[in-house]
Amino acid sequence: MPPIGRLWHGPAAILAMLVGPLLAAEGPSKPLLAVSADGVGNRLAPTSDQVTVARSQDPNAPGLVVTIQPGKESYPGTDLKPEGASWDLSAFGHVEARIANTGAKPISVSLRVDNAGDWRDEPWNTESVSLKPGASGTVRTIFGHSYGHKPGYALKPAAVVKVMLFAGKSDVVQSFRIESIQAGGPAGEKPPVDPKSVRIKPKDGILLGAGVVIDANQIASKGAPASMVAQGDRPSLKVTFPAAKGEQSAALKPTMGRWDLRDCLEVRVKVRNDGQAALTPRIRLESDGGPSDWAGTAAPLAPGAAAEIVVPFISAAIWNGRKDAGSRVYHDAFSAVTISAEQADAERVLLVESIKAGMPPAPEMSDWLGKRPPTPGDWVKTFDDEFDGNAIDSSKWNIYGENYWDKKSHFSKDNTIIGGGVVRLRFQKKHGHQNDDPNHQRVTDYATGFLDTYGKWTQRYGYLEARMKLPTAPGLWPAFWMMPDRGVATDPQWKRQSTADGGMELDIMEHLTRWGPNRYNMAMHWDGYGKDHKSVGSDRIYVQPDKEGWLTSGLLWTPGSLVFYCNGREVAKWEDPRVGNVPAIMMFTLPMGGWDNSSLDDARLPDDFVIDYVRVWQRRDLAPDADGKKPQANP
Repeated sequence: MPPIGRLWHGPAAILAMLVGPLLAAEGPSKPLLAVSADGVGNRLAPTSDQVTVARSQDPNAPGLVVTIQPGKESYPGTDLKPEGASWDLSAFGHVEARIANTGAKPISVSLRVDNAGDWRDEPWNTESVSLKPGASGTVRTIFGHSYGHKPGYALKPAAVVKVMLFAGKSDVVQSFRIESIQAGGPAGEKPPVDPKSVRIKPKDGILLGAGVVIDANQIASKGAPASMVAQGDRPSLKVTFPAAKGEQSAALKPTMGRWDLRDCLEVRVKVRNDGQAALTPRIRLESDGGPSDWAGTAAPLAPGAAAEIVVPFISAAIWNGRKDAGSRVYHDAFSAVTISAEQADAERVLLVESIKAGMPPAPEMSDWLGKRPPTPGDWVKTFDDEFDGNAIDSSKWNIYGENYWDKKSHFSKDNTIIGGGVVRLRFQKKHGHQNDDPNHQRVTDYATGFLDTYGKWTQRYGYLEARMKLPTAPGLWPAFWMMPDRGVATDPQWKRQSTADGGMELDIMEHLTRWGPNRYNMAMHWDGYGKDHKSVGSDRIYVQPDKEGWLTSGLLWTPGSLVFYCNGREVAKWEDPRVGNVPAIMMFTLPMGGWDNSSLDDARLPDDFVIDYVRVWQRRDLAPDADGKKPQANP
């Protein structure tokens, strides 16, 4: 086994208690931090005045206690630096810390291991542990991985310049005790495989059917015995529902981990009544996010009768602001297909002949789509760009701006491409300066396109619609959204575009390519992005592109109400007095990243976010004087 290198240790007696036996078994170590007389390490530095570090006064619980007072700091904690320029941890695979929660509330403590470099490149790896009051645990950061052991920054173990332990912002006092910090594991260590993290994409979407071998361990039963039976060359699942009260169900599970059905929108289950009594079967999909709606037959199945039950990922109840509303399923993390039936006084037998995931037929588009808003009223079109020319209309759009959303890309005119009746925001591997400005300090290896109407057009309320095709390369983050713009009288820009005081960020369509083509997010953010920040939204809006692969997303914005549409179908609705009432601009962006995305894959680049048209209407009775195009002196 590899040696263990200690980054922090206490007095000799503490060392003997904590790691002495390990040292004898694992080999030599080199203390990297001495502890002064008052118990505070001479290179252990609090991140702000909110944080104090002191030796534990409990002889039965030695270590250093980090106490964090409430305040504005987002990541309060303490830094640990080496005596020299860096630690050489090339013999090891991770750094780990033993932590105890000494506070009165649950706490999440993160362990970050840093290389030198530009902070905008995030040259570090981070892992976290959540602890209840009084609980202890180990947080382990494996080099090259972060948060859930996902691939992260390619850390250089031979040049570690800092280790951080920090918590999150809180309105109560937080405290934790550092019992040890040490390096360990073999060089090039890989994270352990969590069985739940395994994702299985079934061939041709078949979960049960021809060519699929089902192991007995994949079948679970709750009051309804189930087993595999042969039906010619096809295996079938036989479920017996006894004449008894209580829960009666059976479930088919993956061989390991979860089914990844992100390219699908439904599961079709073929069943047959194989018993002597009628029954009404019900099917539900289980996922890490929650279950689907139950689906079943419209009427009881007579003995010998067969049916196909369709279980959609899309919930019958649209998202309306409540956490329990809308679809709850994670379509790449299905854990089981549950088979149930109503209770009865007689035994019933159901034969599940096949289970297959797939797509429903492409829907017919609503006749109003692209022509008018979805509700009656005296509407007038206020913005229309069909992108039929050979250049971006600069009276409507900016192609340059600030990139606040990722650290790896810059905006370039060459990546906002118009032609063939569409505009393309292209993300590609291309070295260059932000906004094509050779004097701009932001220089990155990826270029992307950008469109917004800041200083050129705003509207408060109305109906906005865009027809789009999403990119598919991993790690991209396309969005159609709005931000407040109060006009030049409210400069500077941060105040002019603040989401406080009636302003609101409106995310009409926000997609992470890891999700696949049939899911996106919509959301609202307000009251700034600091300690008062508030938001609401759903990241499980399941949608279906039309026959040509287009998504047409729309927002109906009226006082106190936001209704979201996709391809003419209402997908979400939020009604609240806080709905934004400040004029806003439109934006189309394609950075990388997001909160739940894959890593970039250069081999899949370049890739495009394609926009066919943007159309906006206003209801005459809601139109303020501030609506419309702006003087071009303030782009």
